[in-house]
Amino acid sequence: MALLTPYSKVPELNTATVLLVENEEELQSKLANALVRNENDFNVNVRLARKLPLPVENKETRPRIDLIVFIVNLLSERSLQSVESSLAHLHSDCFLGKVCFLVTDVSSMPSKTLISCRCVLRHVTLSVSQTADGVNAAAVRLLNILKVSAGMSPIATTALYLSSLTRCSVTSDFDSFLFQFLLF
Repeated sequence: MALLTPYSKVPELNTATVLLVENEEELQSKLANALVRNENDFNVNVRLARKLPLPVENKETRPRIDLIVFIVNLLSERSLQSVESSLAHLHSDCFLGKVCFLVTDVSSMPSKTLISCRCVLRHVTLSVSQTADGVNAAAVRLLNILKVSAGMSPIATTALYLSSLTRCSVTSDFDSFLFQFLLF
């Protein structure tokens, strides 16, 4: 089975494509609508998937994917297992600014899988993810990441600068946990 690679297709002019991967599809459609509704600078194509790998039959017509967002509900073991199994279907180049984790219910500690990938980690509490304002706020943050990943941000020339432009938006307790984890 072929791995999903970030640079296998030519990008479309003034267009960015984001792939939202969520096993339970609770936040996925709301977030997709908010992403399309909030962006005016460029065209945003949103693709939805429950898990990876993507089907092989429409591989030729599939656009280049600029950002892969894994939506993880930490209250659901199935959600976490789906993300862990999907990560095996990504080429290692995807982790250089092309993958982001959107984690719901951060009151639970995140798994080592999410932290060890060293990708951008965003959080949304479960109550915020169910309101329109919370979904819009998450969409705005993801659009900023998408601009950089798609090469449409004049500030950052490559997606490798993504970690310096987007700091983890979770509480200071979580930041200290991340810092301690990365040191050991």
